[in-house]
Amino acid sequence: MRRFLKENSLSLVFGALFLASLVGQAFAGWHQLNDELFAEGLHQISLGRYLTSASFAVDVTENWQSEYLQFLLFILLTVWLVQRGSPESKPLKDAGQESDEQQKVGAYARADSPKLARVGGLRTALYSRSLGMTMGAIFLVSWLVQSVSGWASYNESRLQQLRDPIPWGSYLMHSDFWARTLQNWQSELLAVGSMAVFAIYLRQRGSPESKPVGASHDATGVEG
Repeated sequence: MRRFLKENSLSLVFGALFLASLVGQAFAGWHQLNDELFAEGLHQISLGRYLTSASFAVDVTENWQSEYLQFLLFILLTVWLVQRGSPESKPLKDAGQESDEQQKVGAYARADSPKLARVGGLRTALYSRSLGMTMGAIFLVSWLVQSVSGWASYNESRLQQLRDPIPWGSYLMHSDFWARTLQNWQSELLAVGSMAVFAIYLRQRGSPESKPVGASHDATGVEG
């Protein structure tokens, strides 16, 4: 058990932090919504009802979709684009999909390579792009759920104001949907871009996201 905890400590700690944050968000969002309902003279709701509400769903999924968009773009763009001096970039000479030998696929696979890297054909081609496809699928699903839950939440607000609800297609073109979407996108893209640039000149000893402390500012694709 001790060995398991040590070898999986990064994912376990992030999983625990995620669950703690989600629980905290649930309670904070529930109290916030009830405060708003009280101020408007409406009945307050239970925690269980809040957790199954469109309001909670849209608050959660609008963050999820932006996070997975961030990773999707970073995974795909770093295939072709480079940043001189950044450990977040691969070496300048390796821009592109690289050779089979560099990627250790097909005839160049090693004994410990995954089976799908060795079989060749369509299966290897799909496996070679499986990370980006998975991130893209999660992004699209969470963005779809955000649009549906945001639409339901927005129409609830319209009904409380004695206004007619709008169809889902109209909501996809509405400022409420795009304000929710773009406010998350811009923050994620700023964070990734600034990390790539800061890591050229700044260091974090022992972190694989940083270059070694003594590495040149021009060293590219070098991790600590």
